[in-house]
Amino acid sequence: MSGRRHEAVEPKKNVTDEQKNKRRVIVLAPMPPEKAAYALARYSRSPDSIEDSLRWVHGHSSEKFWEQFYFAYGHASIADLGHVTVCLEGISELAAIRLEDEPLWDGQAKSSRYQNFAVSGCYVPSTIQDSEPEAFYRGILGSLFNLYRTFHDPLLEHLERHYPRPDGMSEANYGRTLAARVYDITRYLLPLASTTNVGEVVSIRTLEKQITRFLSTQLPELQALGEELQEACAKPPSNVWGELDGETGKPAEPLAPTLARHAKANEYQTEVYRDLSRHAKKIFRKGGLDQPSAWAGQTVPVDLIEPHSLMDELVTSVLYRVSQAPYRRILELVREWPEKEKQETLEVALRHRGPYDESIKEFRCGYPLIFDVLMDIGGWRDLHRHRRCQQIQQNFTTVHGYETPPPLYEANLDGEYQMAMDAVQQDIERLRGMDQEASIYAIPFGFRVRCVFKMDYAQADYMCQLRSGVKGHWSYRTVAWEMKKQIMKQYPHLGGLIAATPPDVEDTLTR
Repeated sequence: MSGRRHEAVEPKKNVTDEQKNKRRVIVLAPMPPEKAAYALARYSRSPDSIEDSLRWVHGHSSEKFWEQFYFAYGHASIADLGHVTVCLEGISELAAIRLEDEPLWDGQAKSSRYQNFAVSGCYVPSTIQDSEPEAFYRGILGSLFNLYRTFHDPLLEHLERHYPRPDGMSEANYGRTLAARVYDITRYLLPLASTTNVGEVVSIRTLEKQITRFLSTQLPELQALGEELQEACAKPPSNVWGELDGETGKPAEPLAPTLARHAKANEYQTEVYRDLSRHAKKIFRKGGLDQPSAWAGQTVPVDLIEPHSLMDELVTSVLYRVSQAPYRRILELVREWPEKEKQETLEVALRHRGPYDESIKEFRCGYPLIFDVLMDIGGWRDLHRHRRCQQIQQNFTTVHGYETPPPLYEANLDGEYQMAMDAVQQDIERLRGMDQEASIYAIPFGFRVRCVFKMDYAQADYMCQLRSGVKGHWSYRTVAWEMKKQIMKQYPHLGGLIAATPPDVEDTLTR
């Protein structure tokens, strides 16, 4: 017999009928978001059941509650309890990107991989409508879409020759897969003016942030979208599903009427980047970083920055946002400054901040892994969807040049593509002299954008593994693999644990 002592085990108690009757799981039918949030807020602050809380809220003014506790007293967490489904149709790709900038965002945009964008049309800025610049602008977009259509058939024939249909693959699935691969290539010609559709499911709190950001921006399309979102919140929502189910009776209540009345532009968001841009121009001129020629040779796709102080990261981040220079070059400049000069830069970033204003996202510092990524806009759009990392994107431009998709070389279409992109680049620079806003919308997805991704190790592991897989686009596959390689250099063991797939491992027919 073992000499170990055996501790007494307490007999298992049976769950009483009384305990069973108290424990419940209730799923609520959809409600107007503001009323749902009000009910759950009261439910968390009272001993009542959810049914009693709903009855109480039904008899009281939810708008008065929102005005008092959310807008007057700043109890922001209340607005996380009410969610809305919003769809935005016919907006530009540029507007869709800005919509998705919100970290707490859940949604889907129309994929450039599965649809022919040539039939979607393009956004034309109001500032150039019915003017000579509009004709020039439409000429740029027309040349891009002509090539987008022209490349489709020869690319499809090229892929059919090199990747015949496997015996176990249906004709329909084979056709869809090859079409997706063709659009992976031709999307490099899509301009930011291409129109798209976006559907999102977000909390009222996130929706208010989006409206505020849009109303605070300098871009007229976004300002108009902010106003239209406000109007939509004040009106009864579309109830197609209910109509299909035969629902009749009184019309649905407005989506979020109180939010519609109170959401407004934010002075801090309106002014902060203007201030930083003016401040950065003086700094970069003095430090020799005001011209692309100062850093033109630094075009590595991924640069993992070595650890540095929190103060240096903060200052570098706010300057990076309003420049086109690499993060590393700005950091080298900042490290040479005295502490006072660093503090002055942060004071510029905080000059207009009020007591209830959130810090701008460039202040979200302290992550151990900081990647400065330079890649084509199309591939970056996919990495932009990662919410568990902080992203600081520089403005879209043509100064970093463009990428040429590898299949264009194989199909002997690279020369025609590069001639077109060179011509477009020159035209965009000419258009910039006519209208700055229009020149941004005319930039195709093939041009490069610079963006910093800050993350922890878990996010790096997830991102490298997911985005390097054979189902992905070669652009972000290359970036994900380079991220792993850069981690391997600084942290060999940790980098070795990341199960990423090299970009030369291909399976074109996998989706």
